[in-house]
Amino acid sequence: MKPVFVLLHSPLVGPSTWLPVAGHLVSTGCQARVPSLLDACVGPPPYWPRISAAVRDDLDSVPSGLPLVLVAHSNAGYFLPTIRAELAHRRVIGSVFVDAALPARSGSTPVASAERLDLLRHRAVDGTMPRWTDWWDAADVAALFPDARTGHAVIDEQPRLPLAYFEQDVPVPEGWDDHPCSYLLFSPPYERYAAEAGRRGWRVAHLPGGHLHQIVDPEGTARQLLELVDAS
Repeated sequence: MKPVFVLLHSPLVGPSTWLPVAGHLVSTGCQARVPSLLDACVGPPPYWPRISAAVRDDLDSVPSGLPLVLVAHSNAGYFLPTIRAELAHRRVIGSVFVDAALPARSGSTPVASAERLDLLRHRAVDGTMPRWTDWWDAADVAALFPDARTGHAVIDEQPRLPLAYFEQDVPVPEGWDDHPCSYLLFSPPYERYAAEAGRRGWRVAHLPGGHLHQIVDPEGTARQLLELVDAS
């Protein structure tokens, strides 16, 4: 039985960052879901319960007996343990972190370090952050996209997150990793997370590219996801 891939976008961007990969996975006979987390980060903190609930609710129409593979990109990696706990009644057969931050081994994980929070607080206006792509030089941002049309779609979809999103700590429920986990590395800034995944005994693969490489090479990304799940 082929799994349902649950593709989790970073709350800093939106679902369009996973849609091309979803299409390639479906072409192989798998199912793919891309839950939107955009509304989960509106309002007061904490945000992790609403993020986890949004994924659970998106899967309501998926038969409970189907195997699931959770795939988290970037900041979504922090929330994968609480999402897994929310899906305790589901059959999760794998988790893949894609150029993603890793949760702590136990306890809780701060979304941003104290040093990073200092920088973010200087960027915030009335408690709200600029869109993620507005944090960087325009030329660097343009290099993340395969073409201008894709870039506009991703940029226009981005939320302006509350600063409080970055000030939250996300719980790490005990036993969340009761299934094979793996890591798919794209870009150099995430090499330290890939190395930590290796230390945890996870399978690690490398598909060189920028941080949003899944929209540059969706076919290659889908292929790597399938190989990591088969190898787990």
